[in-house]
Amino acid sequence: MWLHLAALVGLYYLLRWYRERQVVSDLRDKCVFITGCDSGFGKLLARQLDLRGLRVLAACLTDKGAEQLKAQTSDRLETVILDVTRTESIAAATQWVKERTGDRGLWGLVNNAGISVPTAPNEWLTRQDFMKVLNVNLLGVIEVTLSLLPLVRKARGRVVNVSSVLGRVSLYGGGYCVSKYGVEAFSDSLRRELSHFGVKVAIIEPGFFKTGVTNTEMIYRTFQKAWDQLGPEVKEIYGEGFLASSIKSIGLLEKQCTHHLSLVTDCMEHALTACHPRTRYAPGWDAKFLYLPMSYLPTFLVDAMIHWSSPRPAKAL
Repeated sequence: MWLHLAALVGLYYLLRWYRERQVVSDLRDKCVFITGCDSGFGKLLARQLDLRGLRVLAACLTDKGAEQLKAQTSDRLETVILDVTRTESIAAATQWVKERTGDRGLWGLVNNAGISVPTAPNEWLTRQDFMKVLNVNLLGVIEVTLSLLPLVRKARGRVVNVSSVLGRVSLYGGGYCVSKYGVEAFSDSLRRELSHFGVKVAIIEPGFFKTGVTNTEMIYRTFQKAWDQLGPEVKEIYGEGFLASSIKSIGLLEKQCTHHLSLVTDCMEHALTACHPRTRYAPGWDAKFLYLPMSYLPTFLVDAMIHWSSPRPAKAL
């Protein structure tokens, strides 16, 4: 019995491996628009797809980021300045993409731009703190997608949205986890709607990688700022010990981060170039063997695990 089961499992993975190796034809004729190409995953993906021969349309937030990217790529790659929090900037970038794709449409849209701060206990933050993150990570993703959707549909192309393992397990307060849960929901509904038109939607759920999003100095600075703005009553409830323990945890984050960003960009590339892309990709060993399994556990177990590993407020019961 066990031998038959092992054979069936082996056959399943062999068939999946063969199916996922099939690549879309005429990649050199296809255009891919990527947001957040100043650094990190976006910059590496732009370079990777450019080497693969695709026509990359890279959106950067700054002129400096655009110039650095162009210096490292071929003449085929083009850049545009895009602030995903501004409607007029998105409209201008959409028109720019239309002029370059023409009747072919847009084969790939990669929503990669994102920020992670301010991050702190929810009680420490304001509505504006949440909106700062949501405007980029969620509302920006939605508006960019809706603006470019007619071009993607015309090409029967792909939408690749960068979420996170923190869109499956909420580890801390602030807008980041909220935004990534939103990206998951938006992507699921979008995938079901666009399946009628031959458009495929994939979600990338990375673990912890060494990028600007996990910059410990930036996270520490915004965490300390949130503490400094608290009233005396809340400071007394949490205590200086909670602050010190939290800052120590932030310092340890860098050691947990993987430096091999290609683990993520390879998943993005597969989602764009494979005939049969996956619905979800979970790059990183921490994603595969810790956070995704946690997301399937009963809620009370996940709560207990996070409670055990988190700093304890001074006035906790």
